[in-house]
Amino acid sequence: MRDRLTEALKGHQADYAEIRLETSEVSHITYRGRRVDEITRAASTGGNVRARVGGGWGFVSFNEPDGLKDRTALAVRQARLVNRQEGHFAPVEPVVDSVPPEVSKDPRDIPFPSKKKLLDEYNEIILGTPKIQTSSIAYTDSFKKVTFVNSEGSCIEQSRVDVTLRISAVAREGNEVQQASLSLGSKGDFGIVEGLHSRVGELARHAVEMLSAPKVKNGEYTVILDPVLAGVFTHEAFGHLSESDHIYENEKLRQMMVLGRKFGGNLLNIVDSAVVPGLRGSFKYDDEGVPAQKTYLIREGYLVGRLHSRETAGVMNEKPTGNARAVGYLFPPIVRMTNTYIEPGEVSFDDMIRDIRLGIYARDWYGGTTSLEMFTFSAGEAYMIRDGKVAELVRPVTLSGNVFTTLANIDAVGNDLQMNQGGGCGKADQAPLPVSNGSPHIRIRRCLVGGR
Repeated sequence: MRDRLTEALKGHQADYAEIRLETSEVSHITYRGRRVDEITRAASTGGNVRARVGGGWGFVSFNEPDGLKDRTALAVRQARLVNRQEGHFAPVEPVVDSVPPEVSKDPRDIPFPSKKKLLDEYNEIILGTPKIQTSSIAYTDSFKKVTFVNSEGSCIEQSRVDVTLRISAVAREGNEVQQASLSLGSKGDFGIVEGLHSRVGELARHAVEMLSAPKVKNGEYTVILDPVLAGVFTHEAFGHLSESDHIYENEKLRQMMVLGRKFGGNLLNIVDSAVVPGLRGSFKYDDEGVPAQKTYLIREGYLVGRLHSRETAGVMNEKPTGNARAVGYLFPPIVRMTNTYIEPGEVSFDDMIRDIRLGIYARDWYGGTTSLEMFTFSAGEAYMIRDGKVAELVRPVTLSGNVFTTLANIDAVGNDLQMNQGGGCGKADQAPLPVSNGSPHIRIRRCLVGGR
């Protein structure tokens, strides 16, 4: 196959060309209350050709790997039609490699009825809890093998296995409705979704408890974010601002994201790294064949880096960071995060809350929106902090503000880094892309909090 792909790239008048072939298998099981909403198992094969002439790109996707030379010629013709000034395409060394999947308990070895039986048990635990109105469960496992060849001599074969599970319980009493959720994911370990019976029971009971919890008075508080919510904040509110395709296309964002700008205290370090073993956002090479890297975005409070594809690195005269990723063969690679997190500090959780007379402890996440530097996030659960202790449960809260002001207001970073692997990132209609995000507990002074 390598020779066939390499031959298809020869003889074209292009500055650069690549072919990506992909085979995948995906299984889904979803529930809405007692109804099984979907049980599917699907396999697909496809690929794409991408060609560059000057600064223009051509892109052709296909399902059958026939006529690859003609498809490459079509991509080259498309690239010639694009009216763009010639831009620099950052160079990288060609690579020849084969990367097997990381698997500890392969979901493909688990019979489909066994998977459904396990999810049935979780669903019955939720629906058997008094005051629970309904449930939602979504399980997915997938296997993907990608072969990548380019005109510079790279030939890379990579395979991966992915597992995700999201469980939600919805409680209702009169007009009051509350929801609690659990999201889990793994790179090749079905065991992550097993043995959750007690956690699912706690999830359902927590949704019921929130029905009678009081609302928080709106205002500014000292807020502690748990590793899940702090990780989501890092990914959504800051990580996307660090994607260089956004930066060079947006003049306002370019003015904000100037390297060397002070964003926080010396205790703040934010990283994007695809080289952390075993995480869903990890890989050996990105979808342009660039080796995975660890990239500091903020170091000791200063903006020191951003995320690049080969194209954005060339345009901005910087080095590629291995962040060009595509969710599948129907899409070209674009600049995406991998595993984005705040590095741990030295403060224990007890020391972090000890001097807070009145504050909020916000945990987990429910949703949110961002608009450039402004954000609003909803916590999954919240507690008051009173006189240095975690106190009563309150209704879930929303946190709003300016990301740069909020980063500057982080005055304590915990020593308890945890990574959340239950989510998937969306951008430019490409979703869900496997990523991870995380953080230790962090303390934010003067954070605007609203009762939801």
